[in-house]
Amino acid sequence: MAPLQQLVVATCVILNMMLSIVMVSSSNDVPVSWQPEQIHLSVTGEPTEMMVTWNTINSTKTSVVKYSLDGGNSSLVANGRSTLFKEPVAGRIQYIHRVLLSGLKPGIKYTYHCGSPHGWSSLFFFTALPCGTDWSPRFALYGDLGNDNPQSLGRLQEETQRGLYDAVLHLGDFAYDMYEDESRVGDSFMRQIEPVAAYVPYMTCPGNHEFRYNFTNYKERFTMPMFIQSQNLWYSWDIGPAHIISFSSEVYFFFIYGIQQLENQLRWLKADLQEANKNRDERPWIITMAHRPFYCSTTDHDDCDKEKGLLRMALEKLFYDNGVDLELWAHEHIYQRLWPVYNEKVYNGTTDSYTDPKAPVHIITGSAGNREGHDGFGPASPWDAFRNSDFGYTRMFVHNKTHLSLEQVSDDQDGKVIDRITIVKNKHGPYKTWL
Repeated sequence: MAPLQQLVVATCVILNMMLSIVMVSSSNDVPVSWQPEQIHLSVTGEPTEMMVTWNTINSTKTSVVKYSLDGGNSSLVANGRSTLFKEPVAGRIQYIHRVLLSGLKPGIKYTYHCGSPHGWSSLFFFTALPCGTDWSPRFALYGDLGNDNPQSLGRLQEETQRGLYDAVLHLGDFAYDMYEDESRVGDSFMRQIEPVAAYVPYMTCPGNHEFRYNFTNYKERFTMPMFIQSQNLWYSWDIGPAHIISFSSEVYFFFIYGIQQLENQLRWLKADLQEANKNRDERPWIITMAHRPFYCSTTDHDDCDKEKGLLRMALEKLFYDNGVDLELWAHEHIYQRLWPVYNEKVYNGTTDSYTDPKAPVHIITGSAGNREGHDGFGPASPWDAFRNSDFGYTRMFVHNKTHLSLEQVSDDQDGKVIDRITIVKNKHGPYKTWL
């Protein structure tokens, strides 16, 4: 072959290789996948229902869940719909699928998988929540769980699949941060929690790490009760003898998005507390969950360690006047249990601090594990009962209408329970009526 011909052939080979590389690169930039991922459950407030939510990269036209009684041969089918989620920075697209399962038999175990004719998930299982108030719900609760260093997650995955919990309460701050890398960090985090969230309802509230682009990643990815009306920022639900209120502490801190969300939430919160108090005979426990606490004693100089913190000034009296029993928080990367406290004054109970306490009990559980590590403690306050900075999470058991217990699990100490209390309330309701 003549030198010129050799040069032409070599040039063609090189150009073909370069074209192949460009085509592969382009293909990788825009992946194609109809496979369901990031599967998670949530309640609707009705025990005969369960919401299943998942993601696909491409539109599948249909959103389907096939489910059956555990061990049964007959398969039930539920159809839903998908919505387009356009990542707010670069416009990366994916689809969020939501399917409502209805007509469930309370307390019965189901197996299910989700997807479409283009692809199906693995098989998962869940137990429909019992009806009524005569049962004892079990929870895992924590906040501030990251994609990097999610130290407690392995233990939570195992305990969830062993059936230790009826629901999980995630008290804000996910992934650190969901929006990063064109929201791929959010995708990765949602895949990480799937071994928990695909088996029990994964109930959430927003934290400060979700604030970017007006909480878009948080609003789009989850499906809480009232998600159409409140975009997952606030809602409430009944479970056993408890009424749980989830709200956004963040609407008090990010006025760049206006004050309409704050006003709407406050109006709803007042009405919900009023209705919950009408139902105290049936569901006496009122429990709130949000991200930033009213009180803390860390060294971060956050709102909660100020003498007149913004959130406490806005909501503490409302919760006290409505007899909120227990307030669950995160944000500080520690565990902290408080004595019953209102307006910086400790109101202990009768035979001990937590027997008929005369003010709400506060628990801060923000140490599940993330890239920011632990927070330090400053001087203790009079309302501080127990403080610990181990990575870990909290278990909560609502035993009946009068007894509720909590215990703190240290993942640093191989699952050791490092704190435990039982709250006994023979009387529920606004504190001023029985002081």
